[in-house]
Amino acid sequence: MRLKKILLIGAILISIGGFSQPELSSSSTISILTVGTADELYAKFGHSAIRVQDPVLGIDVVYNYGHFDFTTPNFYMKFTRGKLLYSLARERFSNFLYNYELENRWVREQELNLTTPQKNKVLQFLENNYLPENRFYKYDFLFDNCSTRIPDALVTVLKDELSFDYSHIQNRYTFRELLHQNLDVNSWSNFGIDLALGSVIDREASPYEQLFLPIYVYKQLSFDSLNGENFVIKDSLLLDEKPTTSRANFLGSPLFWLSIAAIFILFITYQDYKNKTRTRWLDFGLFLTTGLAGMLIVFLWFGTDHKATASNYNFLWTFPLNFFIAFLLVKKATIPKWITTYVMVLLVFLLLSLILWGFKIQVFSPLVLLIIVPLAVRYLFLIYSHRSSRVH
Repeated sequence: MRLKKILLIGAILISIGGFSQPELSSSSTISILTVGTADELYAKFGHSAIRVQDPVLGIDVVYNYGHFDFTTPNFYMKFTRGKLLYSLARERFSNFLYNYELENRWVREQELNLTTPQKNKVLQFLENNYLPENRFYKYDFLFDNCSTRIPDALVTVLKDELSFDYSHIQNRYTFRELLHQNLDVNSWSNFGIDLALGSVIDREASPYEQLFLPIYVYKQLSFDSLNGENFVIKDSLLLDEKPTTSRANFLGSPLFWLSIAAIFILFITYQDYKNKTRTRWLDFGLFLTTGLAGMLIVFLWFGTDHKATASNYNFLWTFPLNFFIAFLLVKKATIPKWITTYVMVLLVFLLLSLILWGFKIQVFSPLVLLIIVPLAVRYLFLIYSHRSSRVH
């Protein structure tokens, strides 16, 4: 009895420490864990992980591809440039579950219909991935994340034995539409994502590409088969979320603040037109803000490794050169003629943005209209004020 306890303790220590690849018993299970969403942006799309359990060996661990280290040197710069390395982490299941209990997120478990040899192959694959030289990978939000790594691992191990059945899919969505399913239109997170991500996410995602979202992995597994049999043999709710009151605050929403800004810009522009003057600080603020936004968009497009930020035509209505024009507009009371030509080009860019949007080459946030319309009015006023020579 004493020897048995020692062996059991040793097995548990191995399961959370060195883990020298034990042979799983016939009592073992391998399952996919799916975690629900939360209010924070990083949790808006859920999470996926793999659980390996063997009561004979005392193993109950979770393999989690969503781990990253905040202490990484130049963390924020690497994150912004798409060069931050994520890694496969291994942790106790109890710790995994407790973390999501604290975050009040539901957790579901799908037990896979695997033979003991297949279970050992999956574990061998995971342990090989967990080696220090293999555990790190360059995260990509759409194509290589904690969710996509799970079907990729299953396909790698099970090969042609695993069949994906997509016959249940009635509607196909673009990547942007899939993201919007988890976001409120009138939220800063949705507005920011639509601003930062380019036209590349406006193409239709294939059924397999939809699996970049954990909830789609969860739904798809129920329809898949392994050697002609159901791939999932048990679906359990391990942790349910507790009811909470909505924290939505319209006064803090982008619709509210962009509406206030739009009304303010239109009012000042009307006053300028009526009084035959030009509020230089307003032009400075508009051109400086849109210029900085345009610089950020161009940087995300060309200066980072993020695939989703490429071909972003939001730069047409933000436009990076506005940053430099802002200082000329605040300095000079009279608008130079060449700037009116420049402003005409900006108006064309605004129109081009709407055309690209109309043809769904790139879908912009509806909230952008609260920026484009006041900008167009202000641009027209700048042209009018120069041509009429009414500005003093």
